[in-house]
Amino acid sequence: MVIAVFWISAFAIVYVYVGYPLALKLYCVVRKAARGFNPPFNPPFNPQSAIRNPQYTISVVLAARNEGDRLPARIDNLLSMDYPSAQRQIIVVSDGSTDDTIAVLARYSREVVAVAVQPGGKALALNAGVSRATGDIIVFADARQVFALETLNELTAPFADPHVGAVTGELLLDAESPCRRAGHDRREAERRHAARAGASDRRIDERRRTLRSTIADGVGLYWKYEKHLRRLESAVDSTLGATGAIYAMRRSLYTPLPADTILDDVLTPMRVVLQGYRVVFNERAKAFDRAAVDADTEARRKVRTLAGNFQILTLEPRLLLPWANRVWIQYVSHKLGRLAVPYALLTLFASSLVLTASSPLYATALAAQVLFFLLAGFGALLELRARRRDALWVAGSGFRVAGSGARPRNPEPEPRNREPRNPEPETRNPLPVAGGTA
Repeated sequence: MVIAVFWISAFAIVYVYVGYPLALKLYCVVRKAARGFNPPFNPPFNPQSAIRNPQYTISVVLAARNEGDRLPARIDNLLSMDYPSAQRQIIVVSDGSTDDTIAVLARYSREVVAVAVQPGGKALALNAGVSRATGDIIVFADARQVFALETLNELTAPFADPHVGAVTGELLLDAESPCRRAGHDRREAERRHAARAGASDRRIDERRRTLRSTIADGVGLYWKYEKHLRRLESAVDSTLGATGAIYAMRRSLYTPLPADTILDDVLTPMRVVLQGYRVVFNERAKAFDRAAVDADTEARRKVRTLAGNFQILTLEPRLLLPWANRVWIQYVSHKLGRLAVPYALLTLFASSLVLTASSPLYATALAAQVLFFLLAGFGALLELRARRRDALWVAGSGFRVAGSGARPRNPEPEPRNREPRNPEPETRNPLPVAGGTA
């Protein structure tokens, strides 16, 4: 019995992270060789006519709460997209913001549909934004990230295939080498739309940004693995979720989210799948972001992701039914498998302890697990030391700047000052507060 527990636990762990991706790859290779398989939308498919002359009207929906300092650059980024302005609608929902978000949105009153709602969470804010949308395609975005100029075109191009219901783009983290190469373009875009500080202050800010993420390499490596998995799942049928900062869907397929939804970017795409449509991954649609600041931030994100995946099972139990979920095998292997891995690690360790005296194989397995946990603990210790060192460096930089007679910059970028695009009299009430969130 204990031996069976050991091997079942080991198989579950290896299958989820190694076996499942290999099975997807093998499936694609075999099917392509047998039938000349080419999925309706899969790189290198690139409908140039759809990109150069987009046929769809789009509504970009962005939910924000106390993002007044980020919104000017973000809205300018969206306005600079290579997409016909007559076919583009931008909707920003203020989710009970208490900073200057409303005042910032008032500056863009001609370009942006601003919606103010009482604080109720991102899900209700998205519902409110979608209820105001008029486009054929809804594009979901966040305030923190930046889009590449061609992103909107690339997100909408796959909808030329009537079987595609949603498209998710590629989020490039600063921990990834492609993002580092693209970082220059992102900074250039920011320079075009916002005033920059002096050269010495910029160097300090760049140094701070480098120091802030003490786990960037690990996060970047894992994110590359996750995106490779999405490419394979998209080639087979559909990805199991989307990147909340960059994905699009047909407006006709949107179902209002429950107020307590944790992972809107998983629940919404899976509902598209349940309606019989594909959710595809287009790596040519790019957004840029930074890796998590530290292990604590990344751990909170992981806990939220796990909790959200458990919640989805209660919100959409049809996902557990093979005859209702067209990607049931992928869902069990990817989503449910990830939920089972922590328990499999515990049972593997416990069974190894019991069996270690019976065979060198089990003793070796136990030693490997102990070494793995020790390395994880050592990595956490290094991360803690790095955070303390970085805090001392930033504090020292502030003292040096103060000693030189200059005003030290805040750890976070200050709100960018800009001239209002559409000055209005001060007596104008910028935004009414919506009575509901749809």
